[in-house]
Amino acid sequence: MKTTKFLINPSYQRLEKALKNVPLWMDSDEGVVIQTGRNLIKKIEIEPGFWINVKRYHKPAWLNKIIYSSGIRKPKGKRAYIYPEKLAQIGIYSPESIAYIEERNWGFLGYTYFVSLQIDYEHKCYEFSELQVDSNMELIRSFATFAARLHEGGMMHRDFSPGNILWTYRNNQYLFALVDTNRMRFGRVNMRLGCKNFSRLYGHKPFFKALATAYAEQRGFDIEECIRLTLKYRRRFWERYARHKPDMISFELDL
Repeated sequence: MKTTKFLINPSYQRLEKALKNVPLWMDSDEGVVIQTGRNLIKKIEIEPGFWINVKRYHKPAWLNKIIYSSGIRKPKGKRAYIYPEKLAQIGIYSPESIAYIEERNWGFLGYTYFVSLQIDYEHKCYEFSELQVDSNMELIRSFATFAARLHEGGMMHRDFSPGNILWTYRNNQYLFALVDTNRMRFGRVNMRLGCKNFSRLYGHKPFFKALATAYAEQRGFDIEECIRLTLKYRRRFWERYARHKPDMISFELDL
Protein backbone atom coordinates (compact mmCIF):
# COMPACT_ATOMS: atom_id res chain seq x y z
CA MET A 1 0.00 0.00 0.00
CA LYS A 2 1.44 3.35 -1.05
CA THR A 3 0.97 6.51 1.00
CA THR A 4 2.19 10.07 0.45
CA LYS A 5 2.75 12.61 3.21
CA PHE A 6 3.03 16.36 2.58
CA LEU A 7 4.61 18.91 4.90
CA ILE A 8 4.15 22.46 3.59
CA ASN A 9 5.65 25.68 4.90
CA PRO A 10 2.66 27.76 6.13
CA SER A 11 3.96 30.74 4.13
CA TYR A 12 3.30 28.75 0.94
CA GLN A 13 0.01 27.10 1.88
CA ARG A 14 -1.55 28.66 -1.21
CA LEU A 15 0.52 26.26 -3.32
CA GLU A 16 -0.79 23.12 -1.61
CA LYS A 17 -2.96 21.97 -4.52
CA ALA A 18 -0.15 22.41 -7.05
CA LEU A 19 2.47 20.81 -4.79
CA LYS A 20 0.42 17.60 -4.73
CA ASN A 21 1.60 17.13 -8.34
CA VAL A 22 5.34 17.25 -7.55
CA PRO A 23 5.88 13.45 -7.63
CA LEU A 24 4.13 13.26 -11.00
CA TRP A 25 6.13 16.18 -12.42
CA MET A 26 9.44 14.51 -11.67
CA ASP A 27 8.73 11.71 -14.15
CA SER A 28 7.22 13.96 -16.81
CA ASP A 29 8.45 16.67 -19.18
CA GLU A 30 7.43 19.33 -16.67
CA GLY A 31 10.17 21.74 -15.67
CA VAL A 32 13.88 21.95 -16.44
CA VAL A 33 16.26 19.18 -15.39
CA ILE A 34 19.24 20.49 -13.39
CA GLN A 35 20.77 17.20 -12.25
CA THR A 36 20.25 13.51 -12.92
CA GLY A 37 21.79 10.43 -11.34
CA ARG A 38 21.03 9.00 -7.92
CA ASN A 39 19.05 12.13 -7.13
CA LEU A 40 16.96 14.09 -9.61
CA ILE A 41 16.75 17.89 -9.42
CA LYS A 42 14.36 20.04 -11.46
CA LYS A 43 13.33 23.66 -11.47
CA ILE A 44 9.62 24.16 -12.16
CA GLU A 45 7.55 27.27 -12.79
CA ILE A 46 4.69 26.55 -10.40
CA GLU A 47 3.10 30.00 -10.89
CA PRO A 48 3.80 32.59 -13.62
CA GLY A 49 7.28 33.91 -12.86
CA PHE A 50 7.58 31.83 -9.65
CA TRP A 51 10.09 29.00 -9.86
CA ILE A 52 10.64 26.23 -7.35
CA ASN A 53 13.52 23.81 -7.02
CA VAL A 54 12.63 20.15 -6.42
CA LYS A 55 15.11 17.49 -5.37
CA ARG A 56 13.98 13.88 -5.39
CA TYR A 57 16.18 11.69 -3.22
CA HIS A 58 16.78 8.13 -4.35
CA LYS A 59 15.04 5.29 -2.56
CA PRO A 60 17.21 4.19 0.36
CA ALA A 61 18.86 0.77 0.49
CA TRP A 62 17.26 -1.76 2.83
CA LEU A 63 19.29 -0.95 5.95
CA ASN A 64 18.71 2.78 5.57
CA LYS A 65 15.09 2.10 4.63
CA ILE A 66 14.60 0.49 8.04
CA ILE A 67 16.53 3.24 9.85
CA TYR A 68 14.61 6.06 8.15
CA SER A 69 11.23 4.29 8.29
CA SER A 70 11.53 3.59 12.02
CA GLY A 71 12.29 7.21 12.89
CA ILE A 72 15.78 6.45 14.20
CA ARG A 73 17.09 9.04 11.75
CA LYS A 74 15.32 11.69 9.72
CA PRO A 75 15.25 11.11 5.92
CA LYS A 76 17.53 13.33 3.81
CA GLY A 77 14.63 15.28 2.34
CA LYS A 78 13.22 16.10 5.77
CA ARG A 79 16.60 17.24 7.06
CA ALA A 80 16.95 19.45 3.99
CA TYR A 81 13.52 20.94 4.79
CA ILE A 82 14.35 21.65 8.45
CA TYR A 83 17.90 22.98 8.29
CA PRO A 84 17.48 26.24 6.28
CA GLU A 85 15.54 27.75 9.18
CA LYS A 86 18.31 26.76 11.60
CA LEU A 87 20.87 28.36 9.27
CA ALA A 88 18.79 31.54 9.02
CA GLN A 89 18.92 31.87 12.80
CA ILE A 90 22.70 32.41 12.64
CA GLY A 91 22.59 34.65 9.56
CA ILE A 92 23.41 32.02 6.92
CA TYR A 93 21.21 32.01 3.84
CA SER A 94 19.89 28.81 2.30
CA PRO A 95 16.98 28.85 -0.19
CA GLU A 96 13.73 28.92 1.76
CA SER A 97 11.98 25.60 2.29
CA ILE A 98 8.57 25.25 0.65
CA ALA A 99 7.63 21.60 1.17
CA TYR A 100 8.75 18.12 2.11
CA ILE A 101 7.07 15.12 0.49
CA GLU A 102 7.50 11.54 1.64
CA GLU A 103 6.37 8.38 -0.13
CA ARG A 104 6.05 5.04 1.67
CA ASN A 105 5.21 1.54 0.50
CA TRP A 106 3.73 -0.69 3.21
CA GLY A 107 5.26 1.64 5.77
CA PHE A 108 8.76 1.60 4.29
CA LEU A 109 10.29 4.83 3.02
CA GLY A 110 10.50 5.30 -0.73
CA TYR A 111 11.25 8.55 -2.57
CA THR A 112 11.44 11.78 -0.58
CA TYR A 113 11.23 15.24 -2.12
CA PHE A 114 12.55 18.58 -0.93
CA VAL A 115 10.96 21.68 -2.48
CA SER A 116 12.61 25.08 -2.07
CA LEU A 117 12.77 28.46 -3.72
CA GLN A 118 14.81 28.59 -6.93
CA ILE A 119 17.32 31.38 -6.42
CA ASP A 120 19.22 33.26 -9.11
CA TYR A 121 22.72 33.36 -7.61
CA GLU A 122 24.71 32.99 -10.80
CA HIS A 123 28.05 31.77 -9.44
CA LYS A 124 29.29 28.58 -7.78
CA CYS A 125 32.60 28.19 -6.00
CA TYR A 126 34.08 26.10 -8.80
CA GLU A 127 35.35 29.48 -10.01
CA PHE A 128 37.75 29.60 -7.07
CA SER A 129 39.98 27.17 -9.02
CA GLU A 130 41.14 29.97 -11.33
CA LEU A 131 40.87 32.89 -8.93
CA GLN A 132 43.59 35.54 -9.06
CA VAL A 133 44.14 36.28 -5.39
CA ASP A 134 45.48 39.84 -5.60
CA SER A 135 42.47 41.13 -7.54
CA ASN A 136 39.85 39.17 -5.56
CA MET A 137 40.74 39.76 -1.94
CA GLU A 138 37.33 41.29 -1.20
CA LEU A 139 35.61 38.11 -2.44
CA ILE A 140 37.97 35.89 -0.43
CA ARG A 141 37.51 37.91 2.75
CA SER A 142 33.74 37.90 2.29
CA PHE A 143 33.75 34.14 1.86
CA ALA A 144 35.95 33.73 4.95
CA THR A 145 33.47 35.86 6.92
CA PHE A 146 30.60 33.69 5.66
CA ALA A 147 32.42 30.49 6.73
CA ALA A 148 33.38 31.97 10.10
CA ARG A 149 29.76 32.95 10.80
CA LEU A 150 28.62 29.42 9.96
CA HIS A 151 31.23 27.81 12.19
CA GLU A 152 30.85 30.25 15.08
CA GLY A 153 27.12 29.50 14.94
CA GLY A 154 27.94 25.89 15.80
CA MET A 155 27.25 24.46 12.34
CA MET A 156 29.36 22.82 9.68
CA HIS A 157 28.29 21.64 6.21
CA ARG A 158 29.68 18.11 5.80
CA ASP A 159 29.88 18.59 2.03
CA PHE A 160 31.29 22.13 1.92
CA SER A 161 32.20 21.74 -1.74
CA PRO A 162 32.08 24.12 -4.74
CA GLY A 163 28.70 22.95 -6.04
CA ASN A 164 26.98 23.49 -2.69
CA ILE A 165 28.03 27.12 -2.21
CA LEU A 166 26.41 29.72 -4.46
CA TRP A 167 27.39 33.37 -4.61
CA THR A 168 26.55 36.65 -6.28
CA TYR A 169 27.57 40.32 -6.09
CA ARG A 170 24.76 42.77 -5.41
CA ASN A 171 24.48 46.21 -3.85
CA ASN A 172 28.26 46.43 -3.49
CA GLN A 173 28.58 43.22 -1.49
CA TYR A 174 29.18 39.51 -1.99
CA LEU A 175 26.33 37.26 -0.95
CA PHE A 176 26.58 33.50 -0.36
CA ALA A 177 24.05 30.71 -0.06
CA LEU A 178 24.34 27.10 1.09
CA VAL A 179 22.44 24.35 -0.73
CA ASP A 180 22.14 20.59 -0.31
CA THR A 181 22.08 21.10 3.43
CA ASN A 182 20.82 17.67 4.52
CA ARG A 183 24.36 16.83 5.70
CA MET A 184 25.07 19.20 8.58
CA ARG A 185 27.11 18.83 11.77
CA PHE A 186 25.96 20.70 14.86
CA GLY A 187 28.26 21.57 17.74
CA ARG A 188 31.43 23.51 18.46
CA VAL A 189 33.66 24.04 15.42
CA ASN A 190 37.24 24.57 16.58
CA MET A 191 40.18 25.67 14.44
CA ARG A 192 41.05 22.14 13.30
CA LEU A 193 37.50 21.34 12.19
CA GLY A 194 37.05 24.75 10.60
CA CYS A 195 40.24 24.44 8.53
CA LYS A 196 39.39 20.86 7.59
CA ASN A 197 36.01 22.02 6.32
CA PHE A 198 37.76 23.92 3.47
CA SER A 199 39.46 20.77 2.11
CA ARG A 200 36.92 20.02 -0.64
CA LEU A 201 37.11 23.49 -2.20
CA TYR A 202 38.81 24.08 -5.55
CA GLY A 203 41.76 26.45 -5.73
CA HIS A 204 45.52 26.80 -5.72
CA LYS A 205 47.75 27.31 -2.69
CA PRO A 206 47.72 31.15 -2.81
CA PHE A 207 43.92 31.09 -2.62
CA PHE A 208 43.91 28.74 0.36
CA LYS A 209 46.58 30.76 2.15
CA ALA A 210 44.57 33.95 1.67
CA LEU A 211 41.36 32.21 2.76
CA ALA A 212 43.00 30.71 5.87
CA THR A 213 44.50 34.10 6.79
CA ALA A 214 41.17 35.90 6.52
CA TYR A 215 39.36 33.09 8.36
CA ALA A 216 41.92 33.13 11.20
CA GLU A 217 41.55 36.91 11.52
CA GLN A 218 37.76 36.56 11.74
CA ARG A 219 37.91 33.92 14.46
CA GLY A 220 40.97 35.09 16.39
CA PHE A 221 43.05 32.03 15.50
CA ASP A 222 46.80 31.85 14.98
CA ILE A 223 47.27 32.68 11.29
CA GLU A 224 50.29 30.48 10.57
CA GLU A 225 48.72 27.47 12.26
CA CYS A 226 45.46 28.04 10.41
CA ILE A 227 47.32 28.13 7.08
CA ARG A 228 49.24 24.97 7.98
CA LEU A 229 46.10 23.05 8.90
CA THR A 230 44.15 24.25 5.87
CA LEU A 231 46.90 23.17 3.46
CA LYS A 232 47.39 19.88 5.31
CA TYR A 233 43.73 18.85 5.09
CA ARG A 234 43.45 20.11 1.51
CA ARG A 235 46.43 17.97 0.45
CA ARG A 236 45.13 14.92 2.32
CA PHE A 237 41.67 15.14 0.75
CA TRP A 238 42.82 15.68 -2.85
CA GLU A 239 45.56 13.04 -2.71
CA ARG A 240 42.95 10.52 -1.62
CA TYR A 241 40.49 11.79 -4.26
CA ALA A 242 43.13 11.57 -7.01
CA ARG A 243 43.85 7.94 -6.13
CA HIS A 244 40.21 6.92 -6.41
CA LYS A 245 38.90 9.22 -9.15
CA PRO A 246 41.86 10.55 -11.18
CA ASP A 247 39.75 11.20 -14.29
CA MET A 248 37.27 13.43 -12.44
CA ILE A 249 39.69 16.16 -11.38
CA SER A 250 38.92 19.16 -13.60
CA PHE A 251 41.61 21.57 -12.40
CA GLU A 252 45.35 21.43 -11.90
CA LEU A 253 46.38 20.49 -8.36
CA ASP A 254 49.45 22.02 -6.72
CA LEU A 255 49.67 19.86 -3.62
